[in-house]
Amino acid sequence: MPAAPHFRNALPMQSVLQEYRIEQVLGAGGFGITYRARDTNLDKDVAIKEYLPGELAMRAPDGNVVAQGTTHEAGYKWGLDRFLLEARTLAKFSHPHIVRVLRYFEANATAYMVMDYEKGDPLKTVLQLDPQPQEEKLKALLAPLLDGLSAVHATGFLHRDIKPDNIFIRANGSPVLIDFGAARQAMGGETKSLTSILTPGYAPLEQYSGEGKQGPWTDLYAMGGVLYRAVADKNPPDAVSRIRGDSLGAGLATARAKYSESFLRAIEWALNVDEKKRPQSVEQWKAAVLAERRVSPTVPLKTTERRTVRVVPVPAPPAPRRHWPIFVVLALFGLAAFGIWKKQRAPEPSAVVAAPAARVASEDKAQPPKQEGEREFHAADTNGDGYLSPDETRAKFAFLAREFSRVDKDGDGRISPQEFAQAKRIMLERRLNKQGN
Repeated sequence: MPAAPHFRNALPMQSVLQEYRIEQVLGAGGFGITYRARDTNLDKDVAIKEYLPGELAMRAPDGNVVAQGTTHEAGYKWGLDRFLLEARTLAKFSHPHIVRVLRYFEANATAYMVMDYEKGDPLKTVLQLDPQPQEEKLKALLAPLLDGLSAVHATGFLHRDIKPDNIFIRANGSPVLIDFGAARQAMGGETKSLTSILTPGYAPLEQYSGEGKQGPWTDLYAMGGVLYRAVADKNPPDAVSRIRGDSLGAGLATARAKYSESFLRAIEWALNVDEKKRPQSVEQWKAAVLAERRVSPTVPLKTTERRTVRVVPVPAPPAPRRHWPIFVVLALFGLAAFGIWKKQRAPEPSAVVAAPAARVASEDKAQPPKQEGEREFHAADTNGDGYLSPDETRAKFAFLAREFSRVDKDGDGRISPQEFAQAKRIMLERRLNKQGN
């Protein structure tokens, strides 16, 4: 009862919707109101989402939801159709990390979505109690969420409102993506007035404009914002303000002491202002953000590498036998036979050509020493982060810049020392093959 007055369009507490009794307002946003209700048939709590866009509609005295004016009727009806389509789509999912929709129905001139009521805390609260969690812990939370998000994208839907408030951590520690209230069938470019619903800091630029092209990269920007909130212990800068002066890099720089460079680079990649330069699918970003920690090229491998050594018992040598003269004779006989066979198969001196030897000499001469390759790499690495960016590559190695995406095997947007060495080796092999032909 005390929470109801804070939401002027909310249903009165103890109202009855079919077999559900409204008991508490859990939250309200631009797209609707969420209640905790009691299923009187099954005697259990459920969460019910009511479609009620505050900018377009209001609750009439009789309890029905009506458009605020004739100019908003078309937008309200369009949003209602999308809400029902979303409910039907989410009801088909049976994913452990996407909130489960039990049923949906229409009443009060609007629609309702009945979902499982999850016990736990939103990620926003968890981060307040445990700021800057360990990287491994964040990855353990992120991996199942990305699996769920990929399943949503596969149906042509976007969440469009991912933020710490909408990631729920169950009592057993597993995460679940909730509140698809801003979801749209946006893959085909459908944009209406209701697409203006967004959360600053977690919404990319394309959500600020009805002409922006939205796709999986839109949700990945928001998920990158969630990780930024976790590692920097503050909300990400608003996308619009980043055009005037971008403070994202400075915020991530403060987290370098605690998180790996590859992890921070993946966050920065997802938060690129230009949607074309972001990862275009969950799978693409997942490979980068969940990658194992990289070993810094300045740290000797032996100080960080752990190896499991399997100890195999070595059997005791057999006792010497007294028949050694026989074995000596057999061994000499075998060596003589091998010499005769080898002599018969040896090529004539005239058949030996100088080309292979010359080619080997050419290879030895052309193969740069390992130290020279490392010097070239470090000379090009102008910012000293141990990787080559596209700009650094173009400045020093035109041949690598032309094939940057192929050389960048792990797709993290930069070239590691190992990728550089492998590319140089491939280029050398190609050159030698041309010479040999």
